[in-house]
Amino acid sequence: MSSDLARLEGLEKVTGTARYAGDQQPDGLAHAWPVPATIARGDVTAVDTAPALAIPGVLAVLTHRDAPALTLPEDGDPTLAVLQSPRVAHRGQVVALVVATTPQDARAGAEAVRVTYSAEPHDVVLTDDHPGLYTPAYANGGHPAVRERGDVDHAHRQADRRLDLTYRIGPLHNHPMEPHTATARWDGRRLTVHDSSQGANTVQETLAALFGLDTGDVTVVSEHVGGGFGSKGTTRPHAVLAAMAARSVDRPVRLALPRALLPALTGHRAPSVHRVRLGADRDGRLTALAHEVTTRSSTVREFVEQSAVPARVMYAAPHSRTAHRVVRQDVPTPSWMRAPGETPGMFALECAMDELAHACGLDPVELRLRNEPDTEPDTGRPFSSRNLAACLREGARRFDWPREHPARPRRDGRWLLGSGVAASTYPALVAPSTAEVLARPDGTFLVRTDATDIGTGARTVLAAVAARALDVPADRVSVAVGSTELPRAPLAGGSAGTASWGWAVHEACTRLRAELADRGTAALPAAGLRCHADTTEAVRARPDYARHAFGAQFALVAVDADTAEVRVRRLLGVFAAGRILNARTARSQLLGGMVMGVSMALLEHSTMDPRFGDHAEHDLASYHVAVNADVPFVEAHWIDEEDPHLNPLGAKGIGEIGIVGTAAAVANAVHHATGIRVRDLPVRPESLLPHLPDVP
Repeated sequence: MSSDLARLEGLEKVTGTARYAGDQQPDGLAHAWPVPATIARGDVTAVDTAPALAIPGVLAVLTHRDAPALTLPEDGDPTLAVLQSPRVAHRGQVVALVVATTPQDARAGAEAVRVTYSAEPHDVVLTDDHPGLYTPAYANGGHPAVRERGDVDHAHRQADRRLDLTYRIGPLHNHPMEPHTATARWDGRRLTVHDSSQGANTVQETLAALFGLDTGDVTVVSEHVGGGFGSKGTTRPHAVLAAMAARSVDRPVRLALPRALLPALTGHRAPSVHRVRLGADRDGRLTALAHEVTTRSSTVREFVEQSAVPARVMYAAPHSRTAHRVVRQDVPTPSWMRAPGETPGMFALECAMDELAHACGLDPVELRLRNEPDTEPDTGRPFSSRNLAACLREGARRFDWPREHPARPRRDGRWLLGSGVAASTYPALVAPSTAEVLARPDGTFLVRTDATDIGTGARTVLAAVAARALDVPADRVSVAVGSTELPRAPLAGGSAGTASWGWAVHEACTRLRAELADRGTAALPAAGLRCHADTTEAVRARPDYARHAFGAQFALVAVDADTAEVRVRRLLGVFAAGRILNARTARSQLLGGMVMGVSMALLEHSTMDPRFGDHAEHDLASYHVAVNADVPFVEAHWIDEEDPHLNPLGAKGIGEIGIVGTAAAVANAVHHATGIRVRDLPVRPESLLPHLPDVP
């Protein structure tokens, strides 16, 4: 049975007592401000720091000539080799760092630094036929870049219904509410960093390697984090720079990245081109499915988003090909962003399925139901559970799909109304974790694990897990997270946090409950009684199932027949994500994901300026995201799903699946309203206006 707890840290956040990385105030705190490169490719030939050092309050200016040396491991992230070379790989790369007694002096100093470059021609425009395109060995997550079954080309040529479609998604940026911030201080060889990170252990290991320290000499604290969406899932340059600066000036240093530099320094979703070929018989059953993705990475590091991988999971097709191509360009390195792979890949696949439904004269829900597989199509592994069909049917019932999706769209005055549907999926991942639980003599319990709460309600869910395992009221359980001084735990990413941390918490609490039962009425020692759990061996011993969450999103949109403005009037999602552990925070996660999907469908977009080699949208005034007025009525539901092959909690991740199908559902609804098929995101008025006069 699901709990319904309010957030444990909610009062701290709304009263301002929750302390984030940028709220730390150690004695002698100095402030750092980066100097970004103003070329997209070339070398730094000179840095004039004198004007900056002349400003009162400026303590130091670090450049590649005098910054502390770093040791990058062979398998390390080269984007973290900051200020180690005069080479410039992309615009916005940090070429100097000013440290001062106030943020204002640091910023003034950064503006006063004069950098001279030897610029080279840059390459920043992704095209389908770029001569540098190649097929990598793997895409993100270790997925093979190419998978083939049967003869997809022949099967496509022979199909009764054939589609060959191209979808395009531009570059997108994470933009969490809290910019990436680190406060670093040294005590001899010991380094302490308060960092806005999705995983303190990851940052600890990275900083230890870069500075030649033992991991025990590095403490990283990420107690409260104001969102990440993947951009804080790996160590970022700000944490390294803060530690370098603190060592150089021998005092604590805070570096809060200006929002304008987030696109260049904290990862992004690379643009992608999706060619989707579908072949089906007259009844709409797939005979061929090909999803081929073209994308880009940087010259610094290869990162290939696994956008074709969802097509290996979703539908039964005897012949298939899924492939990725990439080109290395003079741009910042892409990285994880909001369900990497599934989000862009499912937009293309689910829009193509909608187009196939129209080509076959079938209802879009029915088409999907006809193509349900018995096992995972790519591997043949059995699903641990697969309730996509139940999500589609329950969503259609709740949405009143037959009434909301008539053969001929409706009007409401000048508004054209349409509805759309899309399916969604996300892998049910889990990683080894440790946790400890302490029973105190006063009857309360403390759960300790280095989980990270990035605004998702992780503390609250872990308290619910512990209370259930201990069979005590939740108000007797407190939770400590977000520090490397706690038992080791994986980062918050891949929608795997709760399943991973919760498994360890459940095991520790189950053992503690048994020990308490064995003690009977004996009093606890003054220090309490502790139990520890490590799930490493249990995770490795799991049987080989295909584990995925599934869902279905339904959208009702209105399109202004005069201006082509698109409004989402209703958005509904139904999900199959195992056992829901805490209903209140689960609903919040699913609603938030769907709101992000509306953002992706209608608003979010970054423009690459080919002349300057830079993304033009640097802030939330130009990079638009959805607000309350954009989603007046959104609802999330789930079905009861028992899956014994996951973990002792029976839980799948819910942090990202909400976004996965939403953009396609909205785009499909726009087509239903107008008859206009938009295959490039976002759906903008200029894509619709030239065709609206033809709409009856």
